[in-house]
Amino acid sequence: MTRVVVGEFLKGEKNPKIIGVGEAVTFGVRHGYVVNSNLATASVKNAVNMAEKSSGLKIKRVFVALSGATLRGEMSSGGTIVSKADGEVTGLDINKALQDCEDNLSLGNKKIIHVYPISFRLDGKEVLGRLEGMRGTKLEAKALFITYSIQHLEDLLGVIAEAGVETIDIIASPIAISNIALSEKQKIVGVALVDIGDQTTSLSVFENGLLMSIYTFSIGSAKITNDIALGFKIPLEKAENLKLGNIDEEFSKKKLDEIIEARLCDIFESIENNLKKIKRSELLPAGVVFVGGGANTPLLTELSKSNLKLPSILGTTEIFGNTKTKLRDSSWFTALGLLTSGKNNEGYSENSFKNLLKDLKNTIKSGIKQLMP
Repeated sequence: MTRVVVGEFLKGEKNPKIIGVGEAVTFGVRHGYVVNSNLATASVKNAVNMAEKSSGLKIKRVFVALSGATLRGEMSSGGTIVSKADGEVTGLDINKALQDCEDNLSLGNKKIIHVYPISFRLDGKEVLGRLEGMRGTKLEAKALFITYSIQHLEDLLGVIAEAGVETIDIIASPIAISNIALSEKQKIVGVALVDIGDQTTSLSVFENGLLMSIYTFSIGSAKITNDIALGFKIPLEKAENLKLGNIDEEFSKKKLDEIIEARLCDIFESIENNLKKIKRSELLPAGVVFVGGGANTPLLTELSKSNLKLPSILGTTEIFGNTKTKLRDSSWFTALGLLTSGKNNEGYSENSFKNLLKDLKNTIKSGIKQLMP
């Protein structure tokens, strides 16, 4: 689904007031990237038009969430010699060290979307807290770079421009979701945020208050629906209802549970393998928080606990207080998280969005040309 949320921040209020929403079935997109620009543009237009009608406002500019199979987090190290004669570390030195981290990356056809410094060492000793003003000779840095396929980004920006709205900034979906679905305590002690979408699943790990890892798998909840449809020889719409727990007496609950469990275990296996790679398997005290449309699948948290050996819960948000709304469904969390990202200006890349467009050399114009039939 393509979703749009319009919010208003009132003076003195921490959370936004939701004044308009729109959603439309997404066509022309597979595994998070555009495969048919005309269909994808129509999906964006439909969602925007619905949000305009419900809010009574004309939507001209938007924040855009990035997700899909090419969204990755890549760790890199680098360093520099402190430039001042007296050895005092300045912001320039920090930027040089981070630039060296970037230079050591093998980007290929990928574009850096966000940069998150993880740690710094000065003359071999780790620095905790503020670095500027300290004195030393050699500054070393480690940073996490969130990357995305340049081609897929160009296509997406082209579609949004064709839909008649201007992109203010782009934000990785897991970052947007974490703003409203995770507490600071969870992020500090260690937590995995798992967003199960229709065609992809993303895993983001936070520790010590920092984003440590992002990885996207090309498997989502649509696989479960397809398996149920094949297993019971029924239409996809009926299979989707069964997946969400709307059991019909004519179908075997035992067989349904077996089908769902088999596909969920594939997702858990991908998660576990990635956690092992970053040495966090069974070592996240705050466990796993599940969000996304696929998080509504029954059995999810219980199976996760037994497979991943970690506490497992469904993601919630306090953004609405006690108000009952369909937006409490975590499939809306990405769009809602964009609102808080826009207000707080948190988690953006070191480069502004204008610089991103400049780097891509008139991306929107060239993207539209390439996508035209």
